[in-house]
Parts: sequence; C-alpha cells; structure tokens
Amino acid sequence: MLELRHLRTLIALRETGSLVEAAERVHLTQSALSHQLKDLENRVASPLFVRKTRPVEFTRAGLRLLALADELLPAVRRAERDLARLAGTEQGRLHMAIECHSCFQWLMPTVDYFRDHWPEIEIDIPSGHHFDPLPALAKEQLDLVITADPQPIDGIHYAPLFRYEGLLAVARQHPFAKKSFVTPQELADETLITYPVEHSRLDVFTQFLSPAQVRPKEIRTAELTIMMMQLVASGRGVCALPNWALTEYLERDYVSAVTLGETGIWSTLFAAIREETRATPWMRDFLRTARETSFAVLSGVKPATPDEESTA
Repeated sequence: MLELRHLRTLIALRETGSLVEAAERVHLTQSALSHQLKDLENRVASPLFVRKTRPVEFTRAGLRLLALADELLPAVRRAERDLARLAGTEQGRLHMAIECHSCFQWLMPTVDYFRDHWPEIEIDIPSGHHFDPLPALAKEQLDLVITADPQPIDGIHYAPLFRYEGLLAVARQHPFAKKSFVTPQELADETLITYPVEHSRLDVFTQFLSPAQVRPKEIRTAELTIMMMQLVASGRGVCALPNWALTEYLERDYVSAVTLGETGIWSTLFAAIREETRATPWMRDFLRTARETSFAVLSGVKPATPDEESTA
C-alpha cells in the first residue's frame, strides 16, 4: 500500500509548506505531485491534508504517515549507509575548502552529522590556506571545495547542492527599501559592500552589474557578514548576499532586502570533487547529507535544476 516515495513526498510537503515547492524538491511537476498524493489518499481512504492552506495543514491521517516517515526513513538511510560501507572501503579523507563566506550555517551541521556516521573518515577544514582551492583539489591537496564558480578542470566533477537567490541588503530607511527590485543603473551612485574576493567570483558583478557595464560609486570590503550588516544598517552602503544569509537579519527587522533586477538573480552552489572519489560510498553520503541539511536549515533555497542534477 505504501511506498518510500510517498513518505518522502509527505516530508517534502511538510518542510516546504506548499505543493509547488514540494514538487520542486522531489523533482516532479505540480500535476504529477498532486496525482501521487491523490493516489495515496485513495489507498488509505482518507484525506492527508487540507487543500489551499499555507503552510500545509495535515489531517490526523497525514500526521500519522508523517510520524511513520520520521521513524522509517532514517532507518532506511542507516541501512543504506551500512550496506554502502560493507560494499566499499571504510577508509578515506575529506579535507575541504570553502569559497563561500556564508556557508558555515549549513556546512557545520552537515559535517557534525557526517562525522557521527562515518567516524573512520578523516575530516578537516584547513584554515588560512594560501592557494587556489580548485587547482589544489586537482592536485589532491584537498578532497572537496564548496564553490559557486565552477571552472573547467580535468578530473574535477561539480555536484550541485542547491540554488539560491542573491538579494540586495539595504538600510530600512534607504529609498530602495520601498522598491520591489532595483536595476543595475541604480547602483551607480551607491557604495557596495562586498567580501574581500575577486569581483569575478561575486554574482552581483558577474550576473548583474558587469553585463550592464555599471560600476558602483565606491566598493568597500568586510570580512564578516555581521560587519557588513552593521554597515548597511547604519546607511554606509548596500550589499548583495544569498537569501539564506540574510534571513536572520530580515526576521529581526535589522535591514531590508530588495530583488536584483525584475526577475532576480539565481546561482547554484556546488561541491567540487575529484572524479575518482565521486562513486565512493562516503562521498556520496556526504553530498546527500549536505543537500538534506541545506533544505532543513536554510530559507529560500531550491533544488538544483534537473539538468544539473543529471550530471551529479
């Protein structure tokens, strides 16, 4: 009567709160997802949730199946991990570098969970490295690089983790705060606050300003997100950050956020790994854990597109 895909769909519906986003999460059209849920309701002879509610309101039958999913799916995951461990090597090394200043919010829970389930894998995040991470990955100095800027390097595979939208953070009293979106030309008179990295690695330049041949009046750098937010809140500039990195500051009404361009700018975060480690059980489990943790702890992220997933 029940299948694992049904339980995974219900979990996605609970976590996203809407049919549209749940369909994205499980890579189905909204129509196909609705059909699957209707089929499940027919099997159990009971509605599972109240239509047209957001977040989704589950019925008693739906809550019972969610309880089953919470109990069963982790057990299945543990069994899959044990089988993978039996089928492959139990030794490995996972030394990683991060080209994303805001990644620790989801990466640290991922690493903690992975360490608990793969204690035999040596994990390290070297600090203060003075080399380019991607070439270092190819030379086996690293084993994984978190990046939003994939480069064509022989032997390197880019596994998509999730998509995110870049937003412009502005002071609550800034004129932009009343707008639904800003154009590149409107940033020509602004001080833009960025992390201290090359402009070629920042989405606000590559996807927004540079194509329009616009340069801000002034560019100022800051090492930490909280420092950037303090500058923005005090009216000393604006900055573009991933939507998830701004969540806590928006919820506290510390700053406001506006879309970059009428349709927004979206990017994909990747885990770069060597082809030779791509099929190892522990690496596959780390990537799966990273995706699941990201969706669980971050707001506003979306699954990678089917084309990106098909190459993972």
